[in-house]
Amino acid sequence: MDKLFYERKHIELGAQFVAGVDEVGRGPLAGPVVCCAIIMPTDQIIEGVDDSKKLSEKKRETLAEIIKERAISYCIYEVSQEEIDEINILSAVKKCMVKAVEGLSVKPDITLVDGVDTHLPINAEYVIKGDANSYTIGCASIVAKVYRDRLMSEYAKEFPEYGFEKHKGYGTKTHIEKIKEIGPCKLHRKTFIKNFWVEPAN
Repeated sequence: MDKLFYERKHIELGAQFVAGVDEVGRGPLAGPVVCCAIIMPTDQIIEGVDDSKKLSEKKRETLAEIIKERAISYCIYEVSQEEIDEINILSAVKKCMVKAVEGLSVKPDITLVDGVDTHLPINAEYVIKGDANSYTIGCASIVAKVYRDRLMSEYAKEFPEYGFEKHKGYGTKTHIEKIKEIGPCKLHRKTFIKNFWVEPAN
């Protein structure tokens, strides 16, 4: 499939600026959810852009810098683990995406959104497997993934006992065992760990 199919469709319909938005960190037990909204030039695509999960860490790092250099506009937004616990993860993802799009310095005519369950209050088209099927969403996916991975690696210095630099907060066996052993830290999403950790009563 043409990676610019959705972008070209909207440009042919009169759109000047087509944004893509994607989130990273919906499933982890710890850390924020991060969204990137981005508008990319469509006259020359960057080779190798794909679903960020299919790429090696080194490849993502390299591509993220090129993408940010060439972007017409991009914005990264994060919603904290505290707010995820407060409003639930789907609401957090929606807020994160909208804030990222609103933060663009260039106002998009249409935004391509990865997934089908978000229903944002913006002019949008929802693309199944958007990070693999849309060039612009793929760019957003890579930038968001690299940003969040770096963030979790930084948090690992503050909380070295959990190994965040290895699993980035996802629920690996060793991560879950560590939470059971020593309890959570401030980065953990309390609503995500309640099945295997109960806060002690005072």
